[in-house]
Amino acid sequence: MQKDPLKLKTIGELRAAGYRVLPVKEEIRQNLIRKLKAGEEVFPGIIGYEHTVIPEIYNAILSRHDFILLGLRGQAKSRIIRMLPNLLDEYIPIIKGCEINDNPYRPVCKACHDKVAEYGDEVEIEWIGRDARYGEKLATPDVTIADLIGDIDPIKAAVHRLHYAHEGVIHFGIIPRTNRGIFAINELPDLQPRIQVGLFNLMQEKDIQIRGFPVRIPIDVLMVYSANPEDYTNRGNIITPLKDRIGSQILTHYPRDIQSGMKITAQEAWVERDSLPVRILPILREVIEQTAVEARQSEFVDQKSGVSARMTISLLENVVSNAERRAYLCNESEIVPRICDLYASLSAITGKIELVYEGEQEGLVNVAKGLLGKAIKTIFLNYFPEPFAAIKKGQNPYQKITDYFKGDRKLELSDTLGDEPYRKRLQQVPGLAEVTHRYIPGMEEQPPSLLAVGMEFVLEGLHQNSMLSKDEIDHVRIYGDMIQRMFDGLHQDDDDDDFEDFNRWA
Repeated sequence: MQKDPLKLKTIGELRAAGYRVLPVKEEIRQNLIRKLKAGEEVFPGIIGYEHTVIPEIYNAILSRHDFILLGLRGQAKSRIIRMLPNLLDEYIPIIKGCEINDNPYRPVCKACHDKVAEYGDEVEIEWIGRDARYGEKLATPDVTIADLIGDIDPIKAAVHRLHYAHEGVIHFGIIPRTNRGIFAINELPDLQPRIQVGLFNLMQEKDIQIRGFPVRIPIDVLMVYSANPEDYTNRGNIITPLKDRIGSQILTHYPRDIQSGMKITAQEAWVERDSLPVRILPILREVIEQTAVEARQSEFVDQKSGVSARMTISLLENVVSNAERRAYLCNESEIVPRICDLYASLSAITGKIELVYEGEQEGLVNVAKGLLGKAIKTIFLNYFPEPFAAIKKGQNPYQKITDYFKGDRKLELSDTLGDEPYRKRLQQVPGLAEVTHRYIPGMEEQPPSLLAVGMEFVLEGLHQNSMLSKDEIDHVRIYGDMIQRMFDGLHQDDDDDDFEDFNRWA
């Protein structure tokens, strides 16, 4: 074959060069085999699916199956589907000007068939790239057969004086226009049942039919779908005959470990800002990822809806942005996110979760704060001794810290406090820096600004473990003695009871 096949201009030149046209599923299969043998990465940037989803996709392709990705939102279904065109040949030849990318050797549309019958090997060809061989449609209730398959064009019929059963009057839909390529439908169950019937005929018979006329046009296309598992059942909105004709059903999932989730968030989040350097304590990234884990287990969050990976991405970006705002206000030289920035970024959580009835009773903001609190507590206990267990053993590393707050002593922190006063306030708590250095790995190598963030994390962790109290007043967080807070609460309750007794007496 010639070194540059793109210079071939006619069917005759293509034949003389020995060019082979493969069915699209075989073409994708051969390209996948070549990449696997060469050790190439087929789905770059897809993290956490190396031993689950990706091998199943390989199996479906090697089996020449149409397949569906089933999973909740934010599980990289659309991203994976949009990477599939990389498995197509870089360029393929079609009959020049064909609407449905006709195979030069075996044209299927009426116009190209007639052209080859009349001119033979002199028919011109053109080369199209991968982008022209990929089509995608979001399934919505208003999608019609005409959109996907095609319809009769009465204007064509009138102009060319053709019968409606003639192939020349067809206006092709998006699937035939993706002939010899890949077509994807997102949220498949949202299609009306009659549209799904048209799809399974296409998949089973490998042809299209327009308005019941006996028009058979064999279509060569790899069909790929995505759906939510809740909808993809015979009790949902999927018709069984279509489900039966999809070769492989592949379940996606959220990251199975926090490290994979952190890699995804780090890869996708916009963290590096154009003005100031950004320093993030690694433990803060863990808290952000654990927040999603807590949300996916929470009784207040609708688990059928899922919690997208976009929640942690948005949360990290908001946390960095809040620190960036503080850096400008306080004329700082770097952006250093703190624990208090998490609570100033609740909008990234509230916009990404859907609540069940009990959650709505609690309130969206309260649920978001609760998820953050649980995440901080979990990560805290991954590094630090459980406070009450340590006290029982007589080895309480937090004694100096909790003793400091006795006698109604308070510590106020806010997300607008400059770096220097922020560090000074934390350093006045005895034992806080020592505990931080002792239990957070690598703190000795961190600059003072990140050490201060670690110290705030210790205070918040002790609060979440009921060792310190915390009040919030106008975005100022006030840490204090837990026992004193309990006694104040009891006195307040007593005062309220006295007031109610007085009202009853009056």
